[in-house]
Amino acid sequence: MQKIGLIGGLGPESTLDYYRRITGFFQRRSRGLATPDILIYSANLAEAFELMGARNWQGLADWLVDKVERLHRAGADFAAITANSPHIVFDQVAARSPLPLLSIVDATLAGARRAGLTRVGLLGTRFTMETNFFGSRFAQEGIEVVVPGPADQAYIQQKLEREIELGVFLDETRRGLLQIMDPMVRTQGIQGVILGCTELPLILHPGDTNLPLLNTTELHVAALCERCLGGAPADLPIL
Repeated sequence: MQKIGLIGGLGPESTLDYYRRITGFFQRRSRGLATPDILIYSANLAEAFELMGARNWQGLADWLVDKVERLHRAGADFAAITANSPHIVFDQVAARSPLPLLSIVDATLAGARRAGLTRVGLLGTRFTMETNFFGSRFAQEGIEVVVPGPADQAYIQQKLEREIELGVFLDETRRGLLQIMDPMVRTQGIQGVILGCTELPLILHPGDTNLPLLNTTELHVAALCERCLGGAPADLPIL
């Protein structure tokens, strides 16, 4: 099996989720203790938020390339960024990376195609929603991506920074997030929602809504496990 390299810490809660999902998949597959080698560079989330807050995209790309190079020197065979927002500069990082990088956007797009969705909502950090980099990639496959209005974007960002990124998951916040989705169904005709922050699947679950939820962590992990197996399909849930 190939060695997996993860740029983690973005944030810590989702990095744990990646680790649990990857190791859990391989333990179920082997019906034992066998798991792949996983190298994790746990980066400083505050530094990433500072670079994104300043819209310093070149600085963010440089920062991420440094982390990938460290994973390369440590022996990783391929790598992934365990967060959605840094994928704003994914193409720039991939072009300079000494390792193959697996995109969370491409993994999510594959899930949306399999689910037959043509119009989806996007929840995430304000950086992810403002730039809507999912939209340009999804449009190439005929799928439209829409985002909430400015007030709802500010609410989501506040809850991520002050609660969810810190491992605080409140029912009140869950209800607030679900209430943001409702008008997007009525007025924008969305058929599903991209959970475009890897912490959101920790507070929003499929049973909370009738809408299909594209869990970007789960879809990304499936792509990572498939790559680790040398291209063999990783039979993980999609939605």
